[in-house]
Amino acid sequence: MVLRLFRIVFLGEDRSGGSPPVRPSGGEMREVLESILSAGLAAADPALAVERHLGVREGEVASGDGTFPARRVFVLSAGKAAGAMAEAAERVLRPVRAEVEGLVVTKYDHRPGPEVYRTLFAAHPEPDEAGVEAARRVTEAVGELEEGDLLLALISGGASALLADPEPPVELAEIKELTGALLRSGAAIDEINCVRKHVSTLKGGGLVRLAAPARTLALLLSDVVGDNLSSIASGLTAPDPTTLEDARDVLRRYRIEPPGSVRELLDGARETPKPGDPVFENVTNVLCGSGRASVEAAAGKARELGYAPLVLSTSMTGDCRGIASAYGAVVREVLESGNPLEAPCALVSGGEATVTVRGDGEGGPNQEFSLALALELDGVPGWAAFSVDTDGNDGPTDAAGGLVDGETVQKIREAGHDPEDLLAENASKAALEAAGALVVTGPTGTNVNDLRVALVET
Repeated sequence: MVLRLFRIVFLGEDRSGGSPPVRPSGGEMREVLESILSAGLAAADPALAVERHLGVREGEVASGDGTFPARRVFVLSAGKAAGAMAEAAERVLRPVRAEVEGLVVTKYDHRPGPEVYRTLFAAHPEPDEAGVEAARRVTEAVGELEEGDLLLALISGGASALLADPEPPVELAEIKELTGALLRSGAAIDEINCVRKHVSTLKGGGLVRLAAPARTLALLLSDVVGDNLSSIASGLTAPDPTTLEDARDVLRRYRIEPPGSVRELLDGARETPKPGDPVFENVTNVLCGSGRASVEAAAGKARELGYAPLVLSTSMTGDCRGIASAYGAVVREVLESGNPLEAPCALVSGGEATVTVRGDGEGGPNQEFSLALALELDGVPGWAAFSVDTDGNDGPTDAAGGLVDGETVQKIREAGHDPEDLLAENASKAALEAAGALVVTGPTGTNVNDLRVALVET
């Protein structure tokens, strides 16, 4: 299956045509960027990722060189790519001799799982009551597994928030307050997950602790920089190298005063299972996909269309404005000196940008990157760039990101807005919308970090 089941809207136009056969002129860089984005998303197809790493040999579940004999298989698919991953697993497992049940937990309006599995929808990025109910059902089902059973966990980004599993005495309202404060603080995803693990029942290896003594096979679609298994979806199936003191340090570092019950829990909770814990002897974690594949596919498509690609990084992190400043400097250098490579070229990167919220506007790191880059290169001809979250939702918005060029800022001003003021208020969505520069894909069915591409021409 090729991941082309989404709608792309660039600059207010709905386009669904194929890729141009040759590199277009400078005025058509947006069409090139659309083709590059499509290629990047297709490379992150979660169904193909599952099919590459899951099989059946002689009636038994298999992955790589290993087999996982079981009398009963419980499929738990959780995250923004849960529907597609579950559908692929259901197709693969049809010849298996074991009894198979399945539960899918994904975000509202996202693709459900196959009819033979139950699908539950919940909120992301801030959890809701449906997420609490989903976590309760997962806890109940996994807790019933016995020796000789197999937990097949299909995990993608978003599962951490979708499985709202506060450890008592913490309640949902307090988890929402804590999550919101962490998201607004500019904390990196691994720091946010460190805190989540220590106030949750399933995260930080808690899922496999509940499943024991059953075996666990986890296929992980990474949305974290570096593909650290303990950070993907807050490490549901992986040992947790972080500690309670690490979680307290994150809150101190970002000056977050946690709700009373969270503080109480962090002061006295039991630790998460660590590397070397016997519970992981029956656990196999398999990284089945990540943002690197999307970056490489985007670079390959750029080359095919006549743009020499330069992959700046597959693990770029930090505040989106700083990344935009660096991108702007490289674009200027290419235009002025032909370094680090001559135009026509494509500057490609992946990773996980963050936003430090200072105002009351709406947006996300990819939209804010796009607006900041447009300001950096205001009036400069010969370039165009997009930045998107590969899941189709940038931050809490329904936009995937932005597509900008040297004329974007002027369009914002012509629409009656001050782009600098909107950036200061974190109102990147309003700014890009005014310029017709939002990228809207709808839910893509995958989730492998941010993808950024800047094209430069002479």
